[in-house]
Amino acid sequence: MKLAYSLVDWHAIAPGYNTAEQWQSWAQHASAFDATQPIAKPQFLPMMTARRLSVGSRAAVECGLALLARQTVDAVVFTSRHGELERNLRILTALADQQPLSPTDFAMSVHNSAVGSLTIAARQPLVSSSISAGIDSFQQGLIEVASLHQAGYQQVLLVDFDGSVPDYYHPWLPETELFNVPYAVALLLRAGDQLRCAAQPGEALAEALPQSVQMLAALLRNTPRFTIAGERHQWRWEQHGG
Repeated sequence: MKLAYSLVDWHAIAPGYNTAEQWQSWAQHASAFDATQPIAKPQFLPMMTARRLSVGSRAAVECGLALLARQTVDAVVFTSRHGELERNLRILTALADQQPLSPTDFAMSVHNSAVGSLTIAARQPLVSSSISAGIDSFQQGLIEVASLHQAGYQQVLLVDFDGSVPDYYHPWLPETELFNVPYAVALLLRAGDQLRCAAQPGEALAEALPQSVQMLAALLRNTPRFTIAGERHQWRWEQHGG
């Protein structure tokens, strides 16, 4: 499998990181993420919408709106391994305790609530999809982007995000000990040759960063060749300038 893109623009949010300068400094110094640091207040997301969203979804929608404010977007793909996991745990706990459910939790618990919130906040009926595929969610989202390019959508916005995984799930997800920080990474991609990827069979290796954050680091460092580990594949990337 081979993929190819050109990067048009990007935006990312994590605790303590919001601007391009902050992310560039992070990439050069390999700074650690600190979940106790605040996430910047939304600049584009309406407050009433922000209050309904979980932290990870809020960051994802804010990233999407930031790019929509300065670029033309023809279609949107959201990827998230865990989606609304925190909200779903609250629902399950309430059911187990025979307590009434929060209407907001119920309405916003589906996996595509974040991308739906983006199109509603932007007031744009964009073609959109939401993907969850384990640790390969971001890479599978890139395949979805390629299919949209083939279908004629020129500039496709890919937003990868997650919130913090509740402690309840940690015994079954030991890799969350490596990275358990809410984040969102948005890439606006066209068909092109700037970024090329070839997948090769290979076992997954434990990585401290999600796939999209690894990608952003390589882009900001102008790394010519890098590999992102997946569940059954090694995603080998080449970068050929801007």
